[in-house]
Amino acid sequence: MRAVANAYGRAVLSQMHVRMLVLSAMPLVLSLLLWGVVLYFGLQPLLDWLHANFVDYEIFRTTSSWLESMHLGFLKSVVVPFFALLLLLPLMILSALLFMNIAAMPFIVRHVGGRHYAKLEKKEGGSMLGGLRAAVSSFLVFIVVWLATLPLYIIPPLAVISSTLLWGWLTSRVLSYDALADYASEEERRTIQRERRWDLLVIGLVSGAAGALPPLLMAAGAALVIALLPLFLALMMWLYVLIFIFTALWFQYYCLEALAQLRARSDSTTVVESV
Repeated sequence: MRAVANAYGRAVLSQMHVRMLVLSAMPLVLSLLLWGVVLYFGLQPLLDWLHANFVDYEIFRTTSSWLESMHLGFLKSVVVPFFALLLLLPLMILSALLFMNIAAMPFIVRHVGGRHYAKLEKKEGGSMLGGLRAAVSSFLVFIVVWLATLPLYIIPPLAVISSTLLWGWLTSRVLSYDALADYASEEERRTIQRERRWDLLVIGLVSGAAGALPPLLMAAGAALVIALLPLFLALMMWLYVLIFIFTALWFQYYCLEALAQLRARSDSTTVVESV
């Protein structure tokens, strides 16, 4: 775990770098532009569709009874908008992840690799297309499980656990690929992902706990969220972008250090065998 902690400390210092703070603006602006258009044209039709289904299937009766039993009857008017946000959240996460991959990840790789691992040979065992494919395929699994676990948000501790596990799995798969794509060969990448899988999962789980905060904040302040929807969505997207950038830095430092150690070990083995 020392390597995980060392990479964390280096990621914290890099996150405070002016370049990284400025870098967070690019995927944020792209996400806000995309979701501004989507919500402008699609939010009201989505709310109307949900409202019709809530009426047809008598979901209002169930949710109203449950809220009254919890002394939260004042939230009945925001049930449909709140549920719409929960449905949109996975897509917002995906857009933030994809924009971070496209707009920020190349700069993160150059920032970490160029400043701290300049002598590490680039074998380019991955590609941006491969990274996008890994992100989309992993997210398809993520969104199915996310939707299946939405009812857990009525029990906050279970929601925290499920969100953390999902985020941990997603980030360990996607960002470990991105971190090694330029520098490692395909064989080296698979070796590190196999030998260091528990360390990578720990990084993912810690980041997953941070990724669970925005939806929990949304659940805790549902009425305020609906009243200040545009501002809240902007804040949530900014939080996700910052979380993704920090997590990418953490994975980058850890994975490049693991790659350097793997090559040093291979070189030592080669020298011993030649002797």
